[in-house]
Amino acid sequence: MPAYLDNAATTPMRPEAVEAMLPFLTDRFGNPSGAHATARDAKKAIEEAREVVAAGVGARPGEVVFTGSGTEADNLAVLGAVAAADGGRVVCSAIEHHAVLHATRAAGGLTAPVGGDGVIDLDAMAEVLDHNVGVVSVMLADNEVGTIQPLADVVALVRERAPDAVLHTDAVQAFAWVDVAALAAPADLVAISGHKFGGPKGVGALVVREGTALRPIIHGGGQERDLRSGTHNVAGIVALAAAVQATVDHRAADVVRVGALRDRLADGLLATVPDTTETGDRRRKIAGNCHLSFGGVESEALLLLLDGAGVAASAGSACTSGAIEASHVLVAMGVPAERALGSLRLSLGVTTTAADVDLALAAVPAAVARLREA
Repeated sequence: MPAYLDNAATTPMRPEAVEAMLPFLTDRFGNPSGAHATARDAKKAIEEAREVVAAGVGARPGEVVFTGSGTEADNLAVLGAVAAADGGRVVCSAIEHHAVLHATRAAGGLTAPVGGDGVIDLDAMAEVLDHNVGVVSVMLADNEVGTIQPLADVVALVRERAPDAVLHTDAVQAFAWVDVAALAAPADLVAISGHKFGGPKGVGALVVREGTALRPIIHGGGQERDLRSGTHNVAGIVALAAAVQATVDHRAADVVRVGALRDRLADGLLATVPDTTETGDRRRKIAGNCHLSFGGVESEALLLLLDGAGVAASAGSACTSGAIEASHVLVAMGVPAERALGSLRLSLGVTTTAADVDLALAAVPAAVARLREA
């Protein structure tokens, strides 16, 4: 059986999410914007899903805005908040997902550096924060190297240096592994995406805390309190809620089990493959992330060999896999280019087994050795 170790890119759907979704792909097909019984059934399902999602992320139901993806949620947060701030400057960390990084650049914003451990440099961030800053975005957990950011410290700094700024956190990669309801509580805007924790692709959500000024970036029929127009993806929203509930119910046990598998995988590869380094501080990472770099190896060739051996992995975020330039995350962390170009992200999930780890422990050393001999 192949070993799927690319859960940071997307996850298999949880059975609970599939079961919840199926009726809305067949008999319960109504458009929730209508007034008849079929439409009201769809509307009721959305509002019930909103309550589940809100509880899972630590928000009120009226603060949850359903979107078409995590990228859309991030863009709505950054661009919608800066528009509402009448041009206030945007600041984000240098390791943000491109959904935030590119939105920040589009708004003429700035990036704040991180340290070699992948953690935001609070002193450097303090230097770029002032009363002209309208939006600050710092992710809760990095999608590439898995580092959990000290969001409480960021919030305290922002409230002190830029008291009028809106704080957004991309919790897309975090939700599967950490208590977003607690850790993201101080944030004004929180983004999640269903397919990162067992839900379907094509559906996400943005928490917009009460009193947070936000303007829509998609205009139309005025759905989602005028913040996200467009016909609701009812099946996706219902499945998203089911995945949220299943994740919350099983997260603590999943973190322990998957974290142990990740440690065995990382320690095994560090012990058996010479000239291998681990990226970032494992003690500050989400449980499913194993990120390594290998001297004398190029990621693209390594991924091809691993795919042939039945191991699905990535060289970085899914949006940039196959690119020949070094990852912006690794560059921001100060990883030398030759090491960055030999990086490998093995991301575990709730369906990962000991057999998957065993296969990777055999396949990765063999592939690296073959490339070094070539």
